[in-house]
Formats: sequence, structure tokens, C-alpha cells
Amino acid sequence: MARPNLTRSLLLEAPTRVPDGAGGYSEGWVPLGRHWAEVLAGAGSEAAGVATVLSRVRYRITVRAAQVGSTARPVADQRFRDGTRIFRILSVAERDPGGRYLVCLSEEETAT
Repeated sequence: MARPNLTRSLLLEAPTRVPDGAGGYSEGWVPLGRHWAEVLAGAGSEAAGVATVLSRVRYRITVRAAQVGSTARPVADQRFRDGTRIFRILSVAERDPGGRYLVCLSEEETAT
């Protein structure tokens, strides 16, 4: 198995909830750190909305593994950010038997 080409720097972010003082909360994102990654595009789809069209593309994002439980280890429902682009993490699995790399199945949505 060939080594992945980790040439893109992505910011890993986790969701957070902050009380709004009125009994509710507002949602935001907290940066957890940068990862060098290989980003490979997969299949895409399009869904029509009332005022816009959503384009969804799946990506396989490979990063170096981190220990289970570490904040540096990506998990589902987190996201990667590359500037203004957002890649929502759907699932995470080990790429190789030695557990040196992780593959994150991710999705990017774009309104057009």
C-alpha cells in the first residue's frame, strides 16, 4: 500500500454550545489543531431547494493517526476547514493494519 500524499493543511474543528442567557444556546466551532492531509474527491450529487441548489461532494481525507481519546484524533460530527471550504466528517476508520493513518469520509456542501 502506497503512503498517502499529505500535502494539504486542514484545520480540525469540534462543535461547541454556548449558553445564550435566555435558556437556549448558540452553536459554534472550536479549533483543535492542524493536520496535513491527502484529499481525494469522490461522487457528488445535487439537491434543489426553494431558493437555491445544494451541491454535495464526498471526500476521502487521509491524515496521520493520533491516539484514541486524543483531541487531535478526528471523530464523526467534527469538521475540517480549508479557508472558506468546510468538510463535515461522516466517519473515521484506520487506513492500514498498523493504524498509522486514518481515513475520514467527509462531505462538502456548496450552495449555488
